[in-house]
Amino acid sequence: MTRRPLSRFSLVAAAVGLLAISAVNVAPSLAAEDAVVIPPPAVDDQAASGIQTAVLAGGCFWGVQGVFQHTKGVVNAVSGYSGGSQMTADYHMVSTGTTGHAESVQIKYDPKKISYGKILQIFFSVAHDPTQLNRQGPDTGTQYRSAIFTTSDEQKKVADAYIAQLNAAGVYKKPIVTKVGPLQAFFAAEAYHQDYLTLHPTQPYIAYNDIPKVENLKKIFADNYTEKPTLVSENKATN
Repeated sequence: MTRRPLSRFSLVAAAVGLLAISAVNVAPSLAAEDAVVIPPPAVDDQAASGIQTAVLAGGCFWGVQGVFQHTKGVVNAVSGYSGGSQMTADYHMVSTGTTGHAESVQIKYDPKKISYGKILQIFFSVAHDPTQLNRQGPDTGTQYRSAIFTTSDEQKKVADAYIAQLNAAGVYKKPIVTKVGPLQAFFAAEAYHQDYLTLHPTQPYIAYNDIPKVENLKKIFADNYTEKPTLVSENKATN
């Protein structure tokens, strides 16, 4: 089933009404959801130098972006679209589930401070559930699929090996469905999608679905967590 365009905003509007009735301050009182503690990758990219790029898709890009904006070593994280053409890289079109795009996040990182394998460990552990096929939480459709868009042969090697390692270890109750394939292009999303978690922390969709991911990052990956997010609005390294 494909969600209608702007479905997340409809969900937010409905939830706002409920919160107004109950007068609950969601963000401070919400406990973090359970995350899956997983082993680090046995195979990692040891040769990378200079600022590197990872592109990941794991449901709504608001939460994935928010997690990596709070990750040490990440110099920028931009919400956008991958898997389709430039002509259809538009939120309203992508939301139909017919464009081939997945809501994705382009992550620029310093391999001296964080490795590609560590980024994947965070991605699989706290940023999303890699066993959900064409959905994530309340969002359904191929645009919310779990995917790794690799930018080098070494990234593909690390990603494939890590998925095989995690499946063999049985750390999830179901097999990982994440698709690994080469990045053809990444298109930045509209400005109003950028830094969404930071700008709207008490919006019900963010509070229920995404703030717990950042809390889990802080709890499980304390050494990789930074309190101050790296924001697109403050960062020019978007290409």
